[in-house]
Amino acid sequence: MNAESEPHPENSIALALGALGVVYGDIGTSPLYAFRECVHGVAASELAERSLGAASLILWALTFLVTLKYLVLVLRADNQGEGGILALMALATSKVVAHPQRLVILGVFGAALLYGDGILTPAVTVLGAMEGMREAWPAAGRFVVPGTVVVLFFIFAIQRHGTGRVGSIFGPVMAVWFVVIGALGARSAAQSPEVLAALLPTHAIRFLLNGGWHSFAMLGSVFLAVTGAEALYADLGHFGKRPIRLAWSTLAFPALALNYLGQAALVMRDPSAVENPFYRIAPASFQWPLLILATMAGVVASQALISGAFSLTMQALQLGFLPRVNIQHTSASQRGQIYIAPVNAGLAVGCITLVLVFKSSNALAAAYGIAVSLTMVITAVLLGVVARQHWNWGPVRTALAVGGFLVVDIGFLAANLLKFLDGGWLPVLLGSAVFTAMITWCKGRAALVNRLRSRSIDLEEFISQVESSSSIRRVSGCAVFLSASPDGTPSALLHNLKHNRVVHQRVVVLRFAAADRPHEDPANRIEIQQLRAGFCRVVAKFGFMEEPSMAVIRTECSKHGLVWDDMQTTYFLGREAIVAARSPILPRWQARLFRVMSRNAQQPAAFYRLPPNRVVELGVQVEL
Repeated sequence: MNAESEPHPENSIALALGALGVVYGDIGTSPLYAFRECVHGVAASELAERSLGAASLILWALTFLVTLKYLVLVLRADNQGEGGILALMALATSKVVAHPQRLVILGVFGAALLYGDGILTPAVTVLGAMEGMREAWPAAGRFVVPGTVVVLFFIFAIQRHGTGRVGSIFGPVMAVWFVVIGALGARSAAQSPEVLAALLPTHAIRFLLNGGWHSFAMLGSVFLAVTGAEALYADLGHFGKRPIRLAWSTLAFPALALNYLGQAALVMRDPSAVENPFYRIAPASFQWPLLILATMAGVVASQALISGAFSLTMQALQLGFLPRVNIQHTSASQRGQIYIAPVNAGLAVGCITLVLVFKSSNALAAAYGIAVSLTMVITAVLLGVVARQHWNWGPVRTALAVGGFLVVDIGFLAANLLKFLDGGWLPVLLGSAVFTAMITWCKGRAALVNRLRSRSIDLEEFISQVESSSSIRRVSGCAVFLSASPDGTPSALLHNLKHNRVVHQRVVVLRFAAADRPHEDPANRIEIQQLRAGFCRVVAKFGFMEEPSMAVIRTECSKHGLVWDDMQTTYFLGREAIVAARSPILPRWQARLFRVMSRNAQQPAAFYRLPPNRVVELGVQVEL
């Protein structure tokens, strides 16, 4: 979805329905546990005041962070219609001259933290839904954890088959979910109209200021209600701004507000309901239908996070922060539906392990929030750079708009850090591990390219040697050599000449270049430089939401008069065998990690979809 071509109003409704299932799956299932965590362990004498204060803080957190920050401001920072923290990072660094690597590190760390969120969200959401079994049938409590494991296993098992058909019901399921939880909340709130005082922002402010340390600590639980806000931006390219905003304003936000008010009203009337206020606002006869609906909503929320992890991996791979992996397309018509087996397996093992270790959504909620709040802080920082560099905002306007959100984000982060020792360390540890791998791959590839370049010679110089040498034989046909250097001679070309003493009549030196935009303009995708002696240099540009494809390159080259036939062409690849150096460029632990990642990366021939019977690989040892 290109931001410059927002959908027509008649299409916005259909897209808004889809956005309910994909964009608001996470934030829409937060009522399962968010309010309960705010009032968990509070003395009965303080429950009424704390419930009203928690409801007010949640409502105004949704208003300030989701509505104003993300829907009004962050969605404006689209990168050719695409969103997400890596897209924002690419946009922020595109016009920064001084120290852009600092912004890159920030963006990569924020992206890495989202993998921790991708593991926690399915676990806490499905487990929170399944805990309704205790309300519907108290004797079924022992089946909560096994049932959660079965549901999670099913979710991850269906990924390889694609989610196109299942995805078509995501929107309607979440629409029913929002209508039901909104109606249940309105029913409860109507019995205690005094709960409407929570609608006043002054009540939230007074509660926060007068409550002291306990109110500040509660912010960590309040934040659970807005943890899905990053998905609004990440899914911008799938739906566009108008449908995302329409879905929020017409159904998602009103339903969430009513439900949180209803839970607060119930606890104010009946302190014993604090154990699980979400399920207890429903009549006893509706417990099983609500349990089934909550489980379905949990599946939807989990699917949205899993699909987001796949998309994030593809972006990071194209930007050079992760090694090549096999990306399977699960739909012939929808480009965004992909499946990445290693990511799916890692998320599955992580989610199921968390459920088996923590055993309750209460315990998991303690680990939830730090990673997302830190990502929101990073988003605000990058947004400030975009406002200054791209929107030409002055320092005062930027400080008032973006700085105000940053202060709130830092406040939530500080409150979440109080949960660090209670499990909050887990997503930080996971994110730090992913960040280390991403930075290691980026630095390792740069070091590898520099090492190869130091051993190479300029392509123009090589051509001159070919022209002047009488011992080099020119053979018929076309040879395509992949190169990582903008001006050097590919190592495979040097090795082919060294061992076979031949050079093809036509030689194409091809280099892939990652663009800082999601989609490269087809008119600018190919740059061709015709050289002497049958040589030419080709630079192929692909955006970070596109997969490099040799078929696309051949088609674009033919439009510029450079034509080669696969059956008459040999593709030469250099396979680097990385060995330890006596004086390593990288720290020894990082060099060792890079070697492991390099050995397990998908081979270039498969990644670029080269015809397997036309590929020749020439090995070269490189010390790092």
